[in-house]
Amino acid sequence: MNQNVFDDPRITAIGLLFEASAGLSARFAAQLEEHALSPVEFEVLMRLARSPGNQLRMTDLAAQTSLSTSGVTRVVDRMERDGLLRRRACPNDRRSSYAVVTAAGLTRLDETLPGHLQIIEQWFTGQLDPAALAALLDGLRRVRDAVHPGATAGSTDADPHAQPAATDC
Repeated sequence: MNQNVFDDPRITAIGLLFEASAGLSARFAAQLEEHALSPVEFEVLMRLARSPGNQLRMTDLAAQTSLSTSGVTRVVDRMERDGLLRRRACPNDRRSSYAVVTAAGLTRLDETLPGHLQIIEQWFTGQLDPAALAALLDGLRRVRDAVHPGATAGSTDADPHAQPAATDC
């Protein structure tokens, strides 16, 4: 095998991305554990809190996360039992339902976010000047959109507090 292939900048780029992600994930997991949240539970709460009306259809939530539809169902079941989420049925389609953040879920996020943001600033965004951060965000969005086109499914709405129309189900 050609030794130069190991010096290929594409291999370096993906290796650095994985190493950075693993390091950040370890720091996040420890901080989230202090707030009785798993990384996937935090991701679900954040996705919902950042969505119109603090809710997403279950299928859109699955599309936005790394979970299957059955995986989302299990996580939402557990979080509903813990009072962090509730399900809301779609009035026009009994097959569809929404996951909605509860007041308790928003409170848990409010308690968790200061430490989460501190980790982001210390170990990620704080390592970059504004121009480098803007370029990185642009590049990451391009890659995300190419490899995960459903990553923003259901997350846009003109009025973020509006309930989805009955025809949206």
